[in-house]
Amino acid sequence: MSRTPRPARTAPPPRRAGRALRLALGRRRTVRAREPLARPVDRARSRAWLAAGLALVLGLAGVAAAAVLGHRAAGRTAEADRGRLHRTEALVLGRLRAEDTGAGRWSGGYEKRVDTSVSWTSPDGLARTGTVEVPRSAATGSTVTLWVDDDGRPATPPATAVGLVVGTVCTGLAGTAALAALIGGLLALRLRALDRRAARDWERSWAHWEPRWSGRASQPQDD
Repeated sequence: MSRTPRPARTAPPPRRAGRALRLALGRRRTVRAREPLARPVDRARSRAWLAAGLALVLGLAGVAAAAVLGHRAAGRTAEADRGRLHRTEALVLGRLRAEDTGAGRWSGGYEKRVDTSVSWTSPDGLARTGTVEVPRSAATGSTVTLWVDDDGRPATPPATAVGLVVGTVCTGLAGTAALAALIGGLLALRLRALDRRAARDWERSWAHWEPRWSGRASQPQDD
């Protein structure tokens, strides 16, 4: 009577991870046995590079998680701002005097803006006039978008989706650069210390073996 063979069962992920780790450690012992001339300082260098790599991977994961959480928090703040602020159209009355505004300044992103007198209608229906920053290209008599609060006072516009993404990317890049600089600096210090240790070991070994190798140890000493 023939029996239907059972399909091979796949080991669970923890067991596969443990098997891979044991295999890697076994290979490491094999490589160490194949390299009998490897010095302890050489193995310390390998461990330093390995630790730096692991720290970089874990740090990048932390930076990515922090960037995602920051993006979500900024998105909730922007959504709350859209709920409490009001978008209205403001009429450009005229540019202020050059001595009052200067040559303009960079603000609100990549667009150059200047202080300009504008008028708008507050949420309660009252007409208001004030000075706000508008694009330099806005001509007198044109309208610009203005965000105001419940009292009709100008407010900072809520962050846009593009602005949130740009801010998240910049934050992630800044965190990655800081992490790489920190790990690179620590690795450089560790390798420099190992280099000094290797130099001292070499000097001690040379002082011990050079007289025997050169034959000076067997030469008679002068009184």
